[in-house]
Amino acid sequence: MKQLSPGEFKQWVESKKAFQLLDVRERWEYDIVRFEQATLRPLGFLPINPPELDKEKPVVVYCHHGVRSISGCLIMEQLGFKNVYNLSGGIDLYAQTADNSMPTY
Repeated sequence: MKQLSPGEFKQWVESKKAFQLLDVRERWEYDIVRFEQATLRPLGFLPINPPELDKEKPVVVYCHHGVRSISGCLIMEQLGFKNVYNLSGGIDLYAQTADNSMPTY
């Protein structure tokens, strides 16, 4: 697993880099704020119901503060995903530092 800062992630988005997004928060959190292209799979369901994502394409995993997503990254690696990135600080730090138009909670 690699770490991806909010600034680096913003550069990926702006450069239209090919990657997949996995949100491991709960549905109520996802309903407050999310990255539109993300696949929601709450962390508790990830091992038993993994998302149908390309194992060869980079996957950015995020949560609220970047803690649950570390576990999500480890699970994705155990499932055979090759390029897994944790969004450091989660969607909260991203909203505070890279896109302050996003809601926070």
